[in-house]
Amino acid sequence: MAEIIQKDGTWTFDGDALRLTPGRDKNVSLLRRTLGELTVPLGALAGISFEQGKKSGRLRLRLRDGADPLLQATGGRLAEPNDPYQLTVESDRYGVAEYVVDEVRDALLLDRVPADPVDSYLLPGPSVPLSVSAGDGTASFDGEHVRLEWNWKTEDSKSAAGARSLALTDLTTVEWHPAVGLENGYLRFTVRGAETKAPPKYDPNSVELWGFKKDPLMALVAAAVQARLPHPTASPEAAPATEQPAAITPEDDHDALLRRLRELGDLHRSGILTDEEFTTAKRAVLKRM
Repeated sequence: MAEIIQKDGTWTFDGDALRLTPGRDKNVSLLRRTLGELTVPLGALAGISFEQGKKSGRLRLRLRDGADPLLQATGGRLAEPNDPYQLTVESDRYGVAEYVVDEVRDALLLDRVPADPVDSYLLPGPSVPLSVSAGDGTASFDGEHVRLEWNWKTEDSKSAAGARSLALTDLTTVEWHPAVGLENGYLRFTVRGAETKAPPKYDPNSVELWGFKKDPLMALVAAAVQARLPHPTASPEAAPATEQPAAITPEDDHDALLRRLRELGDLHRSGILTDEEFTTAKRAVLKRM
């Protein structure tokens, strides 16, 4: 097991998944503290990197496109402090960070995890019920309905219609944008048959955001809804969710590991793997056997 403990959080890798726990330091963002611990299966990872700086470094996870509803709903627009897949590392722990990177990369190699996009979510998204107040309203989600309620700062024509209740089955998309510069952000729900290009200030299916502290929490509402919508890249011909792949027997798994050992030996003899790389990879395979 590989583990790194920092003020910013703790990352633990057991060979099958990475457990990301936000730290309790005052500098840890409200979004990460609210989101809580994340378990990222190895199959959801596309890569991991570590960047060194003079005073601190940064561990970064790269997930496969379409694996996480939070990243899908926010479209890569989460600011660095709010990104749960980054960890600030103090300079005296650079060696530990590099060890974590090596362990994860070895596991990705041995399990032959592809880096290409997926057509189903591999992370569950935030738990529900969930309610967040920010900008000109409050967005709540219970797993089946989104409820939008307005406050005294809401534009008159928008608030005049009163609170909104949107059935999940009527929604086609959800997106979250942060406020940038003089441009306000928003949490927008697109209702089937009622698509609009109206500014969030006037759109009754949007909460307008003004760049305050709680704005990022609206991304959690977006992710919870996104996780329950059809995956945007799912093929219509995909097998129904009730169909399960054939079980892999211990004999099958054992044979696969033996084949992997032979492949590693061939790569070592041909000079593609160094002695050190071969020893590390072989040790990991034998451990799984």
